[in-house]
Amino acid sequence: MSDWRIYRGAGLPHDGARQLPDPPPWREFTARSPDGATDGPDGLDGAADDAEGPDSEEVDNARRLGVKRRLVESFHPRPEEVEAVNAALQLRRPLLVTGNPGTGKSTLAHAVAHELRLGRVLRWPIVSRTTLQDGLYHYDAIGRLQDVQLDRAVSGDGVRQPPIGSYIRLGPLGTALLPSADGLPRVLLIDEFDKSDIDLPNDLLNVLEEGEFTIRELERRVEREPATDVLTDDGTPVTVTGGRVRCTAFPFIILTSNGERDFPAALLRRCIQLDLKPPGEKQLAAMVAAHLGEEALEEGAELIQRFLQREPGEVVATDQLLNALYVTQRAAAAEQVTRNRLAEMLLRPLDRPR
Repeated sequence: MSDWRIYRGAGLPHDGARQLPDPPPWREFTARSPDGATDGPDGLDGAADDAEGPDSEEVDNARRLGVKRRLVESFHPRPEEVEAVNAALQLRRPLLVTGNPGTGKSTLAHAVAHELRLGRVLRWPIVSRTTLQDGLYHYDAIGRLQDVQLDRAVSGDGVRQPPIGSYIRLGPLGTALLPSADGLPRVLLIDEFDKSDIDLPNDLLNVLEEGEFTIRELERRVEREPATDVLTDDGTPVTVTGGRVRCTAFPFIILTSNGERDFPAALLRRCIQLDLKPPGEKQLAAMVAAHLGEEALEEGAELIQRFLQREPGEVVATDQLLNALYVTQRAAAAEQVTRNRLAEMLLRPLDRPR
């Protein structure tokens, strides 16, 4: 369309929302193949049949690594990044990754899982209220009680209690610590770890050191139920024996931090530490090509150079550049002043006071 705008501020209702273009690849929530083709709502792409529908691992990888990631599969990250990942893998230690927002800390977990074929990345987002229990498992005692009362009201007295395992779901950390059937570790991303309560880093120490934890509600019932089926964070059932989960392959854990707080020495000594620098010109070019195609490198050369030549210490995230490239390409027919205004708005430094 000649006018890139959908909302025009005219106050007159219209059906312009039906003409919205495809979302940016990093905001695509349906399956998309490496050549950019998108699966339909039923997992169908044209005449091709895919009865199982979109694969969540493929969707996550496409959003994080780029739908055109085959264009940059031969591109290697900095040597220190590769070395830190390999050290964490071989030592079976968590990798604590610090850096400014948008430097690719979270993406590193997806890149490792994709290259080593370690399956879906388990993600544990951290907020100030997050506790260790949230990462291990959740027991819905209230839901179980409600179901018992409902069954008793419908069927009368003497109703058999539902299995306790139906009300227990392992969290991302708990799922990562499950015994591995194929001997391979799971990848766990503990995101925004510096947002946690002051106690969480210390609470994690024993689990990270021992690679196991206990489900108290099951441990109390071991004599009656030595093995219980529960749900994992993946949504699949798994059998827990003796009320205890113990890993056989320690998971590859990445903890990300924006450097907003210090961590206790007891945690730091258990981690491999990596300070992720902002992407250089080659890495940035690879990222743009992976998400928007090689043509975006030429069309957005001015914006890319503007991003690279920002003031020292100025914090601008790489996804801001991708946003600016995507929108200004859509607004190619608009006046230059409009494109400049869009670029300035989307590339506003994150540390600039309002």
